[in-house]
Amino acid sequence: MAEIQLGIIESRFADMIWANEPVTSTELVNLAEKAFSWKRTTTHTVIKRLCEKGLFMNNKGTVTSLLSREQFYAQQSRQFVEDSFDGSLPAFIAAFTKSSRLTAEEAAAIRAMIDEAEDK
Repeated sequence: MAEIQLGIIESRFADMIWANEPVTSTELVNLAEKAFSWKRTTTHTVIKRLCEKGLFMNNKGTVTSLLSREQFYAQQSRQFVEDSFDGSLPAFIAAFTKSSRLTAEEAAAIRAMIDEAEDK
């Protein structure tokens, strides 16, 4: 799947869609007007752009996701590790933990994730 790039405002708007889906474009116009002070045309332009990127689908005025929020951010995380750490998860974790300690709860959660991933 091709990498999907979102700006900060697009990300916030996508989060709004995920939180309310399925959601009509009319509802999104109202939500975006309150959250971002957008006009109707701006909201429709951003909906169209996010649909063209393959993140959402607009079917007769109802917007739904093609990728869940979790799927999207997992894809973004994998791409970040690939681009920034040559795909090395251990290098990413080393960089992440270099300046701060993990709590016992965080370490236990990471161990559980590793155990689960090994079982797949």
